[in-house]
Amino acid sequence: MMRKCHLNTCPVGVATQDPELRRRFAGEPSHVIRYFSFLAQEIRELMAGLGIRRFDDFVGRADLLVPRPPLAGESVLAWKTRGMDLSLLLYKPECPTGTAIRKVSTGVHPVDWRLDGELCATLVPFLEKPEAARQAGIDLEFAINNVDRAVGAMVSGEISDRFGEAGLPENTVRATFRGTAGQSFGAFLAAGLTFRLEGDANDYLGKSISGGRLVVVPPKGSTFIPERNIIVGNTVLYGATSGEVYIRGRAGERFCVRNSGVIAVVEGVGDHGCEYMTGGCVVVLGKTGRNFAAGMSGGIAYVFDPEGRFSYFCNPQLVEQGPVTDAEDVALLKSLIERHLKWTASDLARDVLEDWTRLLPKFTKLTPIEYKRALAERGLKPLYYEKSAAALKVAG
Repeated sequence: MMRKCHLNTCPVGVATQDPELRRRFAGEPSHVIRYFSFLAQEIRELMAGLGIRRFDDFVGRADLLVPRPPLAGESVLAWKTRGMDLSLLLYKPECPTGTAIRKVSTGVHPVDWRLDGELCATLVPFLEKPEAARQAGIDLEFAINNVDRAVGAMVSGEISDRFGEAGLPENTVRATFRGTAGQSFGAFLAAGLTFRLEGDANDYLGKSISGGRLVVVPPKGSTFIPERNIIVGNTVLYGATSGEVYIRGRAGERFCVRNSGVIAVVEGVGDHGCEYMTGGCVVVLGKTGRNFAAGMSGGIAYVFDPEGRFSYFCNPQLVEQGPVTDAEDVALLKSLIERHLKWTASDLARDVLEDWTRLLPKFTKLTPIEYKRALAERGLKPLYYEKSAAALKVAG
């Protein structure tokens, strides 16, 4: 409940190695051993009462399960279970003599048939070509569905093996996916890869992205309003270190949690946006959920707040809010929205840019307080200005 297990300051002396705090915990290792010994003894007694010698012998014994009738005092809740028939769940099939009630086999999980395997089969020969032969880049198209998980991870590994952290030149590999992406689409995406998803994505989009570019837009022909609908799931860009992400639509909860360097533009987020963020730059062109910027200790965020209600949803413990007035901030924010328009054709981004002078005051800038103070003491500019200027070719 204290939410500080990771800080080595557990006030009851459990999750800590601090000898002063450890004294507060009265437990002993022997207590844990004794508890599990008693637990094992009682389990053996219960198994013996059922005529069972081993846990394996429990498998398939649906005949040992009996629905419990409501106990005294539970009549208030009886309406929830009245009429429920569990017979199909408790059915035990008849097995021929000598036939096991279950079948155990070794799982075989080949990866070459996965979409990532198909990507590797296509790209590895391209990566092995001389540099001059790779300069024109390559364009690819794939259908995708939600069983295709962590698409891009294997390919990014191949690129890292060959070219190191620098990866490939920008936009060398341009891959378009159509459909619904499974978890962790674009995970660990290396520099030089541009993945465009025309559809929607599950949780962990862009997990630990490390230099690549992700673009998510609604499928062609869709009629819903993107900024009013969730198009990517929760925990998007968890642990991202570098790269660019443009999402035409809303994201779920914990957007950019533990982001340490990615540039991202999204059209709305759920609760806990930018949680524990330590670097990078985020633009939210829409509404946010509660607890925005909780634990945010680095980086920067710009939130479009035309209704003036964002302060209610922001966690002010570590950040300060202010208008976007500095020339570098204005140039950076406008450039990010322009790039969002370029990659997604967002109507929302177009509307903001066309009425820029009037709408700029509607943006709120979030800066971590200690981060700003530390930079000011050293006479340094925030690192995100430098990174973003290099990546986005923004003057200043």
